Amino acid sequence: MSAVTHDLPAAAVSQLPASAVNAKLIALISSAAIVAGILLSGFVISEPAPYELYMAGLIAVWALFGLKISRAILPLLLLLVAMNIGGMIAMTQMADLANTPLYLSVSLFLAFSAVFFASVTSTQPRLYRLIFIAYVVSAVATSLLGIAGYFHAFPGAEMFTKYDRAAGAFQDPNVFGPFLVLPGTYLLYLLLTGPVSRMPLLAVPLLIVTAGIFFSFSRGAWGMFAVSAVLLTACLFLQSASGMFRLRVVVMTIAAVALLVIAVLVILQLPGVSDMFTQRAQLEQSYDTARLGRFARYAIGFQMALEHPFGIGPLVFGTIYGEDTHDIWLKALMDYGWLGFVSFLTLTLWTICAGFRILLRDRPWQRYLLCAYVAYLGNIGLGTFIDIDHWRHLYLLLGLIWGAIALEYRHQKQLRLAQAVLAPASAR
Repeated sequence: MSAVTHDLPAAAVSQLPASAVNAKLIALISSAAIVAGILLSGFVISEPAPYELYMAGLIAVWALFGLKISRAILPLLLLLVAMNIGGMIAMTQMADLANTPLYLSVSLFLAFSAVFFASVTSTQPRLYRLIFIAYVVSAVATSLLGIAGYFHAFPGAEMFTKYDRAAGAFQDPNVFGPFLVLPGTYLLYLLLTGPVSRMPLLAVPLLIVTAGIFFSFSRGAWGMFAVSAVLLTACLFLQSASGMFRLRVVVMTIAAVALLVIAVLVILQLPGVSDMFTQRAQLEQSYDTARLGRFARYAIGFQMALEHPFGIGPLVFGTIYGEDTHDIWLKALMDYGWLGFVSFLTLTLWTICAGFRILLRDRPWQRYLLCAYVAYLGNIGLGTFIDIDHWRHLYLLLGLIWGAIALEYRHQKQLRLAQAVLAPASAR
């Protein structure tokens, strides 16, 4: 009891009713449970990952004890379920199911995880801060592993690399890099808006996360972080009416860009880094433009979608052409059929439009919505060139954005009720 109510005088603690103490204890346990799940999200070396196993249990327990899905979150639930129904229909087109049931089970779990995060943040907005802090801690930890692996800092560190690129505790550097974009964006937000005295404390984790993104040598992650940083800065500039704050944003942006350029120039002097950077910095790779390369498979896949409206089944495309679709839109058509494609497209457009409408409104949760929104845009843009279907952090981003959408819906509803109560009194 003292751990929960340590900020209250002893006399007050002794007078608290048991129900109040229990409520505090439940809130503490539930918060810790979600923080633990977010911390695990940065460690996905094998599947099913500890994150899936833990979150599946947590969602089940939470559902038993009162998971509330508000009306504003229903579109998210219905569209994700419709997408997965499309995947189940596509599975019927397969001659050999192989690992397809497991794949669709993970898809359904991730869909429910998005709804879960939207639900808990919409009912307990204070969880936003805990989720973002836990995400930053997880990102810093997995970034350090990736950096250590890239430089072979200790025996066996190479397990945290793949294709001579930092992968952290992930299977693929192309997932590791994008995973770091949201915490990097959030740290940048705190750096731009926080007090000067906190800058050194924020600069260290930001440099670690940025280094993780760089050494992943993921072109998509580089582009995502750059776009997210630009959009974040632009939104902060437009939102503030203070000339001094706008000047601060401009000065700090120029300083950050200058430091980043200097850091990259220094890093490029390290053995092997320059060659890898030059190779990865090219817009087109050999596997993009080959006869059956990525771009050629796009045309083939979209033609197949016209002939197979129910899809051809999850992961089947890769068995036919040797490589997967590497495009979320083509992936949706092949693995989830037209039903899944339309559902995902509708969800994407709905999320972008509904999030944009409330993006700059002054709310306690606005900073979290802003960071999640710009990172989500980057993920969707990257999805045009890579498969993002099973990216855990994408579904977390969806949950964070839809949680804010539900909070705004409730806020507007309360305003209308207040106005309805005050209207008769003002008419007298």
